[in-house]
Amino acid sequence: MGKTKMAVIDDSIAEEPKAKKEPKVSVEEKAVMPGEAEASVETNNTESEDKKAAKKLKASKASKKKGVSKYRSAKYKTAAEKVEKSKKYNLTEAIDTAKESSYTKFDGSLEIHLGTNAKNIRGLVSLPFASGKKLRILAFGKGAEDSGADMVGDDAKLNEIIRGITSSFDVIVTTAEWMPKLARAAKILGPRGLMPSPKNATITENLKKAVTEIQSGKVEYKTEKGGQVVHLTIGKVSQSSEEMAANVKILFNAIGKTKVKKAVLSPSMGLGIKVDLASI
Repeated sequence: MGKTKMAVIDDSIAEEPKAKKEPKVSVEEKAVMPGEAEASVETNNTESEDKKAAKKLKASKASKKKGVSKYRSAKYKTAAEKVEKSKKYNLTEAIDTAKESSYTKFDGSLEIHLGTNAKNIRGLVSLPFASGKKLRILAFGKGAEDSGADMVGDDAKLNEIIRGITSSFDVIVTTAEWMPKLARAAKILGPRGLMPSPKNATITENLKKAVTEIQSGKVEYKTEKGGQVVHLTIGKVSQSSEEMAANVKILFNAIGKTKVKKAVLSPSMGLGIKVDLASI
Protein backbone atom coordinates (compact mmCIF):
# COMPACT_ATOMS: atom_id res chain seq x y z
CA MET A 1 0.00 0.00 0.00
CA GLY A 2 1.29 3.35 -0.81
CA LYS A 3 1.72 6.04 1.81
CA THR A 4 -1.05 8.61 1.91
CA LYS A 5 0.04 12.21 2.43
CA MET A 6 -2.08 14.07 4.89
CA ALA A 7 -2.30 17.83 4.76
CA VAL A 8 -1.95 19.61 8.01
CA ILE A 9 -4.50 22.33 8.30
CA ASP A 10 -3.66 25.27 10.62
CA ASP A 11 -6.98 26.59 11.83
CA SER A 12 -5.53 29.09 14.26
CA ILE A 13 -6.44 32.73 13.72
CA ALA A 14 -3.55 34.90 12.63
CA GLU A 15 -2.85 37.76 14.91
CA GLU A 16 -3.32 41.21 13.45
CA PRO A 17 -0.15 43.32 13.41
CA LYS A 18 -0.01 45.61 16.41
CA ALA A 19 -0.48 49.25 15.65
CA LYS A 20 2.40 51.53 16.47
CA LYS A 21 1.77 53.46 19.62
CA GLU A 22 1.71 57.18 19.19
CA PRO A 23 3.98 59.00 21.67
CA LYS A 24 2.02 60.63 24.39
CA VAL A 25 2.06 64.39 24.18
CA SER A 26 1.22 66.46 27.19
CA VAL A 27 -1.10 69.42 27.02
CA GLU A 28 1.84 71.71 27.71
CA GLU A 29 3.87 70.20 24.84
CA LYS A 30 0.93 70.52 22.46
CA ALA A 31 0.70 74.18 23.36
CA VAL A 32 4.27 74.84 22.21
CA MET A 33 4.30 72.61 19.14
CA PRO A 34 5.06 74.68 16.05
CA GLY A 35 2.24 75.27 13.68
CA GLU A 36 0.95 77.82 11.29
CA ALA A 37 -0.65 79.92 14.03
CA GLU A 38 2.47 79.86 16.15
CA ALA A 39 4.68 80.72 13.21
CA SER A 40 2.44 83.65 12.40
CA VAL A 41 2.61 84.97 15.97
CA GLU A 42 6.40 84.53 16.00
CA THR A 43 6.73 86.50 12.77
CA ASN A 44 4.55 89.30 14.12
CA ASN A 45 6.56 89.44 17.35
CA THR A 46 9.83 89.62 15.39
CA GLU A 47 8.48 92.45 13.29
CA SER A 48 7.33 94.22 16.45
CA GLU A 49 10.75 93.85 18.08
CA ASP A 50 12.45 95.14 14.93
CA LYS A 51 10.22 98.22 14.95
CA LYS A 52 11.01 98.86 18.61
CA ALA A 53 14.75 98.51 17.98
CA ALA A 54 14.51 100.90 15.03
CA LYS A 55 12.69 103.49 17.14
CA LYS A 56 15.31 103.23 19.90
CA LEU A 57 18.14 103.66 17.39
CA LYS A 58 16.43 106.68 15.86
CA ALA A 59 15.91 108.28 19.28
CA SER A 60 19.52 107.58 20.24
CA LYS A 61 20.83 109.22 17.07
CA ALA A 62 18.62 112.24 17.64
CA SER A 63 19.85 112.66 21.23
CA LYS A 64 23.48 112.39 20.09
CA LYS A 65 22.92 115.17 17.55
CA LYS A 66 21.67 117.40 20.36
CA GLY A 67 24.68 116.44 22.47
CA VAL A 68 22.58 115.42 25.48
CA SER A 69 21.55 111.85 26.25
CA LYS A 70 17.85 111.29 26.84
CA TYR A 71 18.85 109.41 29.98
CA ARG A 72 20.31 112.56 31.59
CA SER A 73 18.43 114.14 34.47
CA ALA A 74 16.14 117.11 33.94
CA LYS A 75 18.57 119.29 35.93
CA TYR A 76 21.45 118.32 33.65
CA LYS A 77 19.40 119.05 30.52
CA THR A 78 18.44 122.48 31.88
CA ALA A 79 22.09 123.24 32.65
CA ALA A 80 23.14 122.02 29.18
CA GLU A 81 20.95 124.66 27.55
CA LYS A 82 23.24 127.34 29.03
CA VAL A 83 26.42 125.92 27.49
CA GLU A 84 27.77 125.94 23.94
CA LYS A 85 29.54 122.59 23.86
CA SER A 86 32.04 123.37 21.08
CA LYS A 87 32.89 126.89 22.24
CA LYS A 88 36.09 127.82 24.06
CA TYR A 89 35.31 130.49 26.65
CA ASN A 90 37.71 133.09 27.96
CA LEU A 91 38.74 132.38 31.57
CA THR A 92 36.31 134.65 33.45
CA GLU A 93 33.41 133.72 31.17
CA ALA A 94 34.26 130.02 31.57
CA ILE A 95 34.20 130.34 35.37
CA ASP A 96 30.84 132.18 35.28
CA THR A 97 29.33 129.58 32.91
CA ALA A 98 30.61 126.67 35.01
CA LYS A 99 29.08 128.23 38.12
CA GLU A 100 25.76 128.71 36.32
CA SER A 101 25.75 125.10 35.15
CA SER A 102 26.15 123.78 38.71
CA TYR A 103 22.92 122.20 39.96
CA THR A 104 23.85 120.96 43.43
CA LYS A 105 21.82 122.11 46.43
CA PHE A 106 25.04 122.47 48.43
CA ASP A 107 27.95 124.83 47.74
CA GLY A 108 29.85 122.68 45.27
CA SER A 109 33.50 122.87 44.30
CA LEU A 110 34.88 124.14 41.02
CA GLU A 111 37.59 121.96 39.49
CA ILE A 112 40.04 122.46 36.66
CA HIS A 113 41.22 119.59 34.46
CA LEU A 114 44.40 120.21 32.49
CA GLY A 115 45.61 118.12 29.58
CA THR A 116 49.41 118.27 29.52
CA ASN A 117 52.08 117.37 26.96
CA ALA A 118 54.11 115.27 29.42
CA LYS A 119 53.72 112.71 32.19
CA ASN A 120 54.93 112.86 35.81
CA ILE A 121 54.31 116.58 36.23
CA ARG A 122 54.20 117.29 39.95
CA GLY A 123 54.72 120.19 42.35
CA LEU A 124 53.32 122.45 45.05
CA VAL A 125 51.49 125.72 44.66
CA SER A 126 49.97 128.18 47.13
CA LEU A 127 46.57 129.31 45.86
CA PRO A 128 45.82 132.78 47.29
CA PHE A 129 42.07 132.21 47.44
CA ALA A 130 41.94 128.55 48.41
CA SER A 131 38.61 127.43 49.76
CA GLY A 132 37.08 124.25 51.04
CA LYS A 133 37.45 122.14 54.13
CA LYS A 134 40.31 122.84 56.49
CA LEU A 135 42.95 120.14 56.17
CA ARG A 136 43.68 118.19 59.36
CA ILE A 137 47.42 117.81 59.73
CA LEU A 138 49.23 115.02 61.58
CA ALA A 139 52.88 115.74 62.44
CA PHE A 140 55.59 113.24 63.40
CA GLY A 141 59.03 114.08 64.73
CA LYS A 142 60.95 116.68 66.67
CA GLY A 143 59.06 119.96 66.93
CA ALA A 144 55.66 118.40 66.16
CA GLU A 145 54.18 119.72 69.43
CA ASP A 146 54.97 123.33 68.44
CA SER A 147 54.29 123.04 64.71
CA GLY A 148 50.64 124.05 64.84
CA ALA A 149 49.51 120.66 63.53
CA ASP A 150 46.11 119.33 64.57
CA MET A 151 47.61 116.10 65.90
CA VAL A 152 51.02 114.97 67.12
CA GLY A 153 52.07 111.54 65.95
CA ASP A 154 53.55 108.83 68.16
CA ASP A 155 53.94 105.05 68.16
CA ALA A 156 50.33 104.55 69.22
CA LYS A 157 49.10 106.70 66.31
CA LEU A 158 51.37 104.81 63.92
CA ASN A 159 49.89 101.48 65.07
CA GLU A 160 46.40 102.86 64.37
CA ILE A 161 47.46 103.74 60.83
CA ILE A 162 48.96 100.28 60.29
CA ARG A 163 45.55 98.86 61.27
CA GLY A 164 44.00 101.01 58.55
CA ILE A 165 42.60 103.86 60.65
CA THR A 166 43.26 107.11 58.75
CA SER A 167 39.99 109.00 59.08
CA SER A 168 41.23 111.54 61.65
CA PHE A 169 43.70 113.39 59.36
CA ASP A 170 44.14 114.57 55.77
CA VAL A 171 47.90 115.25 55.56
CA ILE A 172 51.01 113.89 57.27
CA VAL A 173 54.15 115.97 57.74
CA THR A 174 57.23 114.39 59.28
CA THR A 175 60.93 114.73 59.90
CA ALA A 176 63.28 112.35 58.10
CA GLU A 177 64.03 110.36 61.27
CA TRP A 178 60.45 109.10 61.38
CA MET A 179 60.36 107.82 57.78
CA PRO A 180 61.72 104.32 58.56
CA LYS A 181 58.86 103.87 61.03
CA LEU A 182 56.24 105.30 58.66
CA ALA A 183 57.50 102.91 55.96
CA ARG A 184 55.76 100.16 57.93
CA ALA A 185 52.47 101.83 57.04
CA ALA A 186 53.34 102.42 53.36
CA LYS A 187 50.74 99.88 52.14
CA ILE A 188 48.04 101.87 53.92
CA LEU A 189 49.27 105.43 53.28
CA GLY A 190 50.50 105.00 49.70
CA PRO A 191 47.23 104.01 47.98
CA ARG A 192 45.39 106.76 49.87
CA GLY A 193 47.82 109.48 48.81
CA LEU A 194 48.90 110.13 52.40
CA MET A 195 52.52 108.99 52.31
CA PRO A 196 54.90 111.90 53.08
CA SER A 197 57.29 112.83 50.28
CA PRO A 198 60.09 115.36 49.79
CA LYS A 199 58.47 116.29 46.45
CA ASN A 200 55.51 117.89 48.19
CA ALA A 201 57.58 119.16 51.14
CA THR A 202 55.85 116.93 53.69
CA ILE A 203 59.22 115.47 54.75
CA THR A 204 61.06 118.37 56.33
CA GLU A 205 63.09 119.43 59.35
CA ASN A 206 60.97 122.57 59.67
CA LEU A 207 57.57 121.17 60.57
CA LYS A 208 56.16 124.54 61.58
CA LYS A 209 56.85 126.04 58.15
CA ALA A 210 55.34 123.02 56.39
CA VAL A 211 52.19 123.17 58.52
CA THR A 212 51.79 126.92 57.97
CA GLU A 213 52.12 126.56 54.19
CA ILE A 214 49.54 123.79 54.04
CA GLN A 215 47.12 125.75 56.19
CA SER A 216 47.54 128.85 54.02
CA GLY A 217 46.36 127.02 50.90
CA LYS A 218 49.42 125.20 49.63
CA VAL A 219 48.32 122.25 47.53
CA GLU A 220 49.96 119.56 45.45
CA TYR A 221 49.28 119.22 41.75
CA LYS A 222 50.28 116.13 39.76
CA THR A 223 49.36 114.26 36.62
CA GLU A 224 47.25 111.17 37.20
CA LYS A 225 49.12 107.88 37.36
CA GLY A 226 50.34 106.89 33.91
CA GLY A 227 48.43 109.78 32.34
CA GLN A 228 48.82 113.39 31.25
CA VAL A 229 45.95 115.07 33.08
CA VAL A 230 46.03 117.24 36.21
CA HIS A 231 42.85 117.52 38.31
CA LEU A 232 42.68 120.25 40.95
CA THR A 233 40.00 122.10 42.92
CA ILE A 234 40.37 125.85 42.51
CA GLY A 235 37.55 127.06 44.74
CA LYS A 236 33.87 126.90 45.64
CA VAL A 237 30.94 127.87 43.45
CA SER A 238 30.06 130.59 45.96
CA GLN A 239 33.44 132.32 45.52
CA SER A 240 33.89 135.32 43.25
CA SER A 241 35.01 134.64 39.69
CA GLU A 242 37.93 137.04 40.19
CA GLU A 243 39.31 134.96 43.08
CA MET A 244 39.08 131.72 41.14
CA ALA A 245 40.62 133.31 38.04
CA ALA A 246 43.59 134.37 40.18
CA ASN A 247 43.97 130.80 41.46
CA VAL A 248 43.96 129.43 37.90
CA LYS A 249 46.58 131.91 36.70
CA ILE A 250 48.93 131.09 39.59
CA LEU A 251 48.47 127.36 38.94
CA PHE A 252 49.32 127.84 35.25
CA ASN A 253 52.45 129.81 36.12
CA ALA A 254 53.54 127.08 38.55
CA ILE A 255 53.06 124.28 35.98
CA GLY A 256 54.27 126.28 33.00
CA LYS A 257 51.88 127.43 30.27
CA THR A 258 53.87 125.62 27.57
CA LYS A 259 53.14 122.29 29.27
CA VAL A 260 49.35 122.71 29.11
CA LYS A 261 47.49 121.67 25.94
CA LYS A 262 43.90 122.18 27.04
CA ALA A 263 41.83 123.15 30.07
CA VAL A 264 38.28 122.36 31.17
CA LEU A 265 36.42 123.81 34.16
CA SER A 266 33.59 121.89 35.82
CA PRO A 267 31.54 122.10 39.04
CA SER A 268 30.93 119.12 41.35
CA MET A 269 27.73 118.45 39.40
CA GLY A 270 27.36 120.22 36.09
CA LEU A 271 28.94 120.53 32.67
CA GLY A 272 32.54 120.81 31.54
CA ILE A 273 33.42 124.22 30.09
CA LYS A 274 36.32 124.51 27.65
CA VAL A 275 38.76 127.34 28.36
CA ASP A 276 40.59 129.42 25.77
CA LEU A 277 44.23 129.10 26.90
CA ALA A 278 45.10 132.44 25.30
CA SER A 279 42.90 134.17 27.89
CA ILE A 280 44.90 132.88 30.87
